[in-house]
Amino acid sequence: MPADPRAVLTRPAPEPDRTVAYGDHPDQVADLRFPAGAVAAAPLVVVLHGGFWRDEYDRRHTDPLAAALAAGGYPVAQLEYRRTGQPGGGWPGTFTDVLTGVAELPLLAAEALPGRVSGDAPILVGHSAGGHLALYVAATATATVGGVLALAPVADLVEAYRRDLDAGAVAVLLGGGPTEVPDRYAVTDPRMLVPTRTRTVVLHGSEDQQVPVEVSRGFVAAATAAGSDISLLELPGCEHFGLIDPESAAWPQVLDSLRSLHVDH
Repeated sequence: MPADPRAVLTRPAPEPDRTVAYGDHPDQVADLRFPAGAVAAAPLVVVLHGGFWRDEYDRRHTDPLAAALAAGGYPVAQLEYRRTGQPGGGWPGTFTDVLTGVAELPLLAAEALPGRVSGDAPILVGHSAGGHLALYVAATATATVGGVLALAPVADLVEAYRRDLDAGAVAVLLGGGPTEVPDRYAVTDPRMLVPTRTRTVVLHGSEDQQVPVEVSRGFVAAATAAGSDISLLELPGCEHFGLIDPESAAWPQVLDSLRSLHVDH
């Protein structure tokens, strides 16, 4: 019987080395992981977790991914943010949290990990709703981002609303649909924010049932037509959670894509 792909969400992983705060709220924090081995200073990798922006999913389900990246020599920060279902979550708090966190974490991490974090802008690794947030930050605060690896991202909020992904998650995030709060979609929907000026790699599995691969296809096509530095790698047979699972067949492609962004730095 095939393994449950969701098992990665609760798989034990080493505890983070440090937790730092970028704000006063208990969820305005990030877990830091030291890179393994005597490696040269590298750009911080900021992990933005998914869960359709809902409070029942937090950063800890990306522990296996973050631990594997640190074992591979990267300084890693798992950014937490206020989510829907919490006071201050959704519009605009979720968005201000990720903008602030991404801007402040390189310095916070450099202070906590002396000699391990380079002065380069961080690389954002976002999965699902976290992929949306990574694309949003890169489009909104370009100077704070050195590259984006978007794993099965919710890259088109209007299309995600139309498809009713996760039972209306986009409407909960933004407080309504595209015709009700169009100004909010205009400033948060990656599909409306092209071209992106940040080098971006999108990975998406062909068998994704949570965020259909067509969402990434449409977004990348629009971004490419607008002149973005972006590429899409579709992984045959891969579902939604394999992209954050170091034990999955997809993991080598995740690492290769991250290395390509690191080299581009």
